[in-house]
Amino acid sequence: MPEGHTIHRLAADHSERFLDHPVGVTSPQGKFSDAAALLDGTVLTDAQAHGKHLFLGFGASAPAAHWVHIHLGLFGKVGFGTHPVPPPTDTVRLRLVGRDAYADLRGPATCALVTDAEKEAVHDRLGPDPLRADDVEGDGADRAWRRISRSRTSVAALLMDQKVIAGVGNVYRAEVLFRHGIDPYRTGRDLTRAEWDALWADLVALMREGVRTNRIDTVRPEHTPEAMGRAPRVDDHGGEVYVYRRANLPCHLCGTEIRTAGLAARNLFWCPGCQTR
Repeated sequence: MPEGHTIHRLAADHSERFLDHPVGVTSPQGKFSDAAALLDGTVLTDAQAHGKHLFLGFGASAPAAHWVHIHLGLFGKVGFGTHPVPPPTDTVRLRLVGRDAYADLRGPATCALVTDAEKEAVHDRLGPDPLRADDVEGDGADRAWRRISRSRTSVAALLMDQKVIAGVGNVYRAEVLFRHGIDPYRTGRDLTRAEWDALWADLVALMREGVRTNRIDTVRPEHTPEAMGRAPRVDDHGGEVYVYRRANLPCHLCGTEIRTAGLAARNLFWCPGCQTR
């Protein structure tokens, strides 16, 4: 499932290509046809992300329900292209066509036309997002800490709970805990406030870099393949990481075998030699 940096990148990509201009809206697959017909020819006025949720806003000439709420889920993908626009395949749930570009959405878990109130209800059930300015500059870290500090749940599970913190997925979870030497099975209430503040700040920095590069790299400069004289990672996920999908391989730092186990419905990866706090 795409992590939050991918969704924020998609919001920026939609803004860059379509914002403040009328767009053609169709649903070649047919599952979004009625809503697409209402939006066709209206102006895209906003593109926002919160966690793993994307919202595309349409202008005053759109119907009362003028937000398209998208959640990619496990299989959803968005592809962009330029003119000339090719004929769509029948797997395209939503196609946007602007002056110079088009976007095709395939396989989302959610693609729905929603009102302002329905959109706010989604925001209300999500935790603070390390990529949303209001959460970073406001009380996002404090709101997450209030839930974490009272919880007997493992910190690894809490980081994946979108009601606690929005946008963090399996890769960022594993990597940020490694970077701070934190045992993933420690409970939230066993974290110190200083540890949480460091985790939050690191997530902000790592995920911003993920938006910029459109990939997840978590190793510090002194641990890159070039700095350590090791081979680059070979994995279809891409990006240089410490523990994610490196089960049974030696830790880059201490040589201990990386472990994996199921936690919060996903595979957890950690180094028992480095993550002892």
